[in-house]
Amino acid sequence: MSTYKELNISPVGRVEGDLDVKVYMENGVVTRAHTQAAMFRGFEQIMAGKDPQSGLIVTPRICGICGGSHLYCASSALDTIWKTQLTPNALLLRAIGQATETLQSIPRWFYAIFATDMANKKFANKPLYEEVTKRFAAYVGTSFQTGLTASALPVEVYAIFGGQWPHSSYMIPGGVMCAPTLKDITRAHAILNHFRNRWLETNFLGCSIERYLQIKSWDDMLAWVEENESQRNSDLGLFIRAGLEFGIDKFGQGVGKFIAYGTYLHKDKYNNPTIEGRNDAVISAGGFYDGAKFHSLNHLDIQEHVDHAWYKQVPPAHPWDEPIPTPVPSQNLENTDFSGKYSWSKSPRYMGFAAEAGPLSRVIMAGNPDNLDHQNRDPLFLDIMDKLGPSVFTRTLARLHEAPRIYEYLNEWLSQIDLDGEFYIKPEERDGKGWGATEAARGALAHWVEIKNGVIENYQVMAPTTWNVGPNDGKGNPGPIEAALEGTEIEDPHDPVEVGMVARSFDSCLVCTVHAHDGKSGKELTKFKL
Repeated sequence: MSTYKELNISPVGRVEGDLDVKVYMENGVVTRAHTQAAMFRGFEQIMAGKDPQSGLIVTPRICGICGGSHLYCASSALDTIWKTQLTPNALLLRAIGQATETLQSIPRWFYAIFATDMANKKFANKPLYEEVTKRFAAYVGTSFQTGLTASALPVEVYAIFGGQWPHSSYMIPGGVMCAPTLKDITRAHAILNHFRNRWLETNFLGCSIERYLQIKSWDDMLAWVEENESQRNSDLGLFIRAGLEFGIDKFGQGVGKFIAYGTYLHKDKYNNPTIEGRNDAVISAGGFYDGAKFHSLNHLDIQEHVDHAWYKQVPPAHPWDEPIPTPVPSQNLENTDFSGKYSWSKSPRYMGFAAEAGPLSRVIMAGNPDNLDHQNRDPLFLDIMDKLGPSVFTRTLARLHEAPRIYEYLNEWLSQIDLDGEFYIKPEERDGKGWGATEAARGALAHWVEIKNGVIENYQVMAPTTWNVGPNDGKGNPGPIEAALEGTEIEDPHDPVEVGMVARSFDSCLVCTVHAHDGKSGKELTKFKL
C-alpha cells in the first residue's frame, strides 16, 4: 500500500528572504512540489517616478550579497538609453567589481550554505562521512573556518575601487567614480595573492590554478582527483569523492534548460553601449541551451507570468511591456490554495520554457563551439552533462569550478588598467528604454528601464532567484526548483535534508526553519533549524 505525506518546509534557505517549500510524497518520493516566495519586496514600485539615476542608489540595496551586480545592471541600462561612451578603464573596473563579488560568494556559499548538509546524519554510514564532518561541519569544521575567512578577501579588492562593499555606487552611466593609483593596483594584486595562497591553491585545489584549468573532461577531472595526495585531499577533491559516494549526483535534475546573460564586457568591445552589441562584447558568454542546442540570447524572448503570483492578473509579457506589479490580497501562508496564486515570485520564461539560471548555466555556455575568440571556451561541463546529467552534485561542482577562472581574469584585468587614461565621460540624459544585464553569483540578473519626461516610467528587475524559484506558469509547468524536487527520495520526513540540498544547490536568495507536516492529519511532524 502506498503512503502519502505532505511536507511544509518553511523556510528552506540560509541567507536572506523567505523560501517555503511544500512537497507531496508517495512512498518516500516527491511527486509534486511548490516553491513559495513568502516576502513582497516592491522595488519596481519604489522606483516609479524617481530620477533615472535613483537606480544606482536604490537597487544595490535589493541584496546584501549581490548589490554590485544590481549596480552593474542599473548603470548598464542607463548606458544604453543615454548612448554613453565607456572607456577601457571603466569597463575593466566594472568587470573587476562584478568578478570580486562573485568570487567571494563561492567559498562563502559552499562552506556556510551547502557543504554543512553533507555533515548530516543521513550520510553517517558512508566511509568519507568522518572526514567530511571534520572539515565541513558548521562553525567547527576546519575548512569551514578557513573558507569563510578567505571569502572576505575578494571584496576588499572591490572596496578599493568601489569605496565600500556591499551597497556601493561607484558604477555610473558613462563610467566609474574612481581613478585608482599604482598603490591601489598593487594592493589589489597583493590581496588576491593572499586569497590564492591562503585558500584557493592550498586548501581548495591542492594544486596550481594553471594545473586545474587543464581539465577538459569528466575523465580528466576524475584523473586529477587521484593524481596525487594533495589534490585528492583538497576540499574540492573531497567534495567530488564524497559527493559521488553520498549519491548527490542522483537527484535534483531540474528542467533541463539553461539561461545565462553573459557578463564581463570586454574593455575594447563595448565602448559605445547598445543592447544589440552586448552579446558579442561579453567575455563570459550568454545564451539559452535547450538541452541539445545552443541559442543566441535575445532578451525580447523573455516573458513573465503572474498566474500563480500574488499580483493583479495580466497576460504574459516582456518586462518592457508589463505593468509595475500590483499586489492582490494574499491568503494566509498556512492555508494557501496552490491551484491558484501562491507566491510573491513571478514566473519568467524564455521562448515559453522555464530555464535554470546560475553557475551551471554559465559553464554550459562556455562549451558553445560558436563562442568568439575573446570569450571563455571550456568544454568540461558539456562532457559532465553528457556523462552525469544535471543534479545537485553537477550544479555545485559548476559553482566551485568558476573560482580559478575568475581569479585568472582578475589578475589579467588589474594589469590592463591604464593609470593615465580616462575613467568617466559625462553623458547626455534623454528619454528611452534600456536594458542592463549581468551574471550575478546566483545567475542571470537584468534590469529593464523606461525613462519618460526625465523620470522613471517603468522599472522591472528580474533576479536569478526569480528564474529558479518562480511558481508554475499559466500552463501549469513548474519552475526549476519545483521540477528539481520531483523524484527526490526523502529518507526521513522528520529531517528532509534532501529538499534543502536541492534548493540550496541553486543558491536561492531566500532562510532557516523547517516545519514538516503530515498531509492527512495536518499534524506537525517536526520543527527544526536547518
